Amino acid sequence: MWREILSGVLIVVGLFILSVSVYGMLKMPDIYTSIHAASKAAFLGIMPFLISAMLNGNPAVITRALLIAAFLILTTPISAHIIGQAAYLTREPMETEGAIDESGREGSAESAVTKAGD
Repeated sequence: MWREILSGVLIVVGLFILSVSVYGMLKMPDIYTSIHAASKAAFLGIMPFLISAMLNGNPAVITRALLIAAFLILTTPISAHIIGQAAYLTREPMETEGAIDESGREGSAESAVTKAGD
C-alpha cells in the first residue's frame, strides 16, 4: 500500500520537475541558460521515475533503473558541456542581462571594453 502511494507521489514530483524545466527552457533568453534547465530536467526529472520503478521490488527492474541513473549521472554534464561548447565555438551570443564574456576572444564584449580603455 505505501509503495503505491509513494510511487504515485514520485511520479507527480517527476512530472512537475519536467514541466517546470520545459517552461524554463522556453523562457531562458539564450542557449547557455537553456541548457542549464535542460540538463537539470534530464537528471532531476527522471530520477523520481526511476526511484518509483525501483519500489516495484523486482531485482531486474532495480538493476536497470540503477544503470539508467548511473548513465544519466555520467552523461548529462558531459552533453550539456558539449552543447555549450558548440554554441560558444559558433559564436552564439549571450543574451542574458548582465552576462559578461570573459573569454578574451576577439569580438567578445570583454575584449571590446579592453580595447576601448586602451
